[in-house]
Amino acid sequence: MLLFFALIMATINICFSLSDSIITGKLMQDCGVGLAKYKGNEMEFIKSLSFWLGLSLGAAMISRITKNFQDYFTNVVIQRTGAQMYTDGIKKSLDLPYAEFEDQRSGETLSKLTKVRSDSEKLITLSISLIFQTIIGFIFVIIYVARIDFRISLIFLITAPIIALVSSYLGKKIKIVSKKIVNQTNALAGSTTESLRNIELVKSLGLTYQEEKRLNLNTFKILHLELEKVRYIRSLSFIQGTTVHFLRTCVVFTLYYFLFGGKIIVGDLLTMVFFTFFIFGPLQELGNFIIVVNETKVSMENFKTLLSAPKEFRPKNPKHVGAIQSLLFSNVSFQHKTAKFKAVENINFEIKQGQTVAFVGPSGSGKTTLVKLLVGLYIPAEGQVLYNDIDSAEIDLLDLRKQLGFVTQDAQLFSGTIRENLLFVKPNATDEDLYDALKRASCEKLLKRAEDGLNTTIGEGGIKVSGGEKQRLSIARAILRNPNLLIFDEATSALDSITEEEINATIRNISDQNRITVLIAHRLSTVMHADRIFVLEQGKIIEQGKHDDLIAEKGLYYAMWRQQIGERK
Repeated sequence: MLLFFALIMATINICFSLSDSIITGKLMQDCGVGLAKYKGNEMEFIKSLSFWLGLSLGAAMISRITKNFQDYFTNVVIQRTGAQMYTDGIKKSLDLPYAEFEDQRSGETLSKLTKVRSDSEKLITLSISLIFQTIIGFIFVIIYVARIDFRISLIFLITAPIIALVSSYLGKKIKIVSKKIVNQTNALAGSTTESLRNIELVKSLGLTYQEEKRLNLNTFKILHLELEKVRYIRSLSFIQGTTVHFLRTCVVFTLYYFLFGGKIIVGDLLTMVFFTFFIFGPLQELGNFIIVVNETKVSMENFKTLLSAPKEFRPKNPKHVGAIQSLLFSNVSFQHKTAKFKAVENINFEIKQGQTVAFVGPSGSGKTTLVKLLVGLYIPAEGQVLYNDIDSAEIDLLDLRKQLGFVTQDAQLFSGTIRENLLFVKPNATDEDLYDALKRASCEKLLKRAEDGLNTTIGEGGIKVSGGEKQRLSIARAILRNPNLLIFDEATSALDSITEEEINATIRNISDQNRITVLIAHRLSTVMHADRIFVLEQGKIIEQGKHDDLIAEKGLYYAMWRQQIGERK
């Protein structure tokens, strides 16, 4: 509806702007060429002059008022369209299967969404203010001129297709270059995001110059393509401008010839000369419009690719799983797309409410893959994952995940305050809930040090707090929602021995009979208290049992234990 109003205002605006040219022509004919008829009658002359100038002023005022409304409605349409596209893109991005995120940089997606929003806004603006108004103006001029002499209208009609053909040819060249530029810009955005996210590593290892060189390489590739685009644009602008000027000259020549032949009067000549400025002026901007169209086509192709990507699987009629009381893996296997071998193979186990279960094994044994299968980030290639004896393929995973608490090796904290990081998982939590979660996660020291309490800023990724404090905040956030399934994925692997023991004590304290606790670990000291320990090697469970039983078996677990005890000594 707003777009319709914008087009109505644009139509009124251009019609009254062109009407002003007609009024000016009438004024010239009446008060200029026909001045002799007012000789000796000054009042009549002033009266006639005031009449035409009043009409001109009225037309200009209406044109200006409608132009303001046109701009307002257009801007509202632009902002709403841009916001909707960005919202749809974000929604789709968050709805993609997890595997899609493993194959792309986060900065690339953001770059695509920003680009398509920007290009679409420019396209809508030019479509209304340039193309639509030019078409309406062209129709207005053709109808008006045809009333005077249809041959003149034919001249106007012939010129437009010629300019369009010239512009179209170079426009195709610009589209090819624009596509390359967009792809390179997306790649640069992804690389830059990665570098800034890992700025501590870059600076600590003295890799600033190396990263600058790597990023500049992409920048100069973009520069080369931009310069190539500029050459096409300048060529388009020159050829188009020359063509427009030549055709306008031909039209003006024809108009004067018709004036000489008595086919038109001076007033009509002046009006139609003004018309040429209204019509041919915007046509000179057609090149810019073609550039915007081609850039928008490229960004829209990327946007459509994003929107057409398959969503994360959801059953049509999902079953409600209820509170998680049991978890079962039945002959589960999974293989990554690019891998030659299965990441996990024929995995079988069952966990009941109140149990603490651990999965251990050397690097590459399939522990992380197992966690991603457990929370539904990966879909089993074979077998089933069942919650409360219901296949995960029949469950709404969003409903299931609301019952999960998750602590990873890399504490995934957000820029902001302690309060904001905790409320991320439970927006309606009270301060009492927050303090309780922090106390259970042994965050008392952190709170004592925090100048502003819960409102203390911890920086992006928790850069202002220590590694142990990051993990405690992650644990506090996990237990805040009182999950039925609590998962620790290598939660202590990056910590020193003293901090590790403190975190292990915290984990033992919060493991209770009302939930399932799953521990994924490389360090065996983390899992000694587990009710059952599964040992993974090359994606298969090769041993299982309690800590003491596995030590007595003297298998892989025993070897790992001996090695780690030796490391500690």
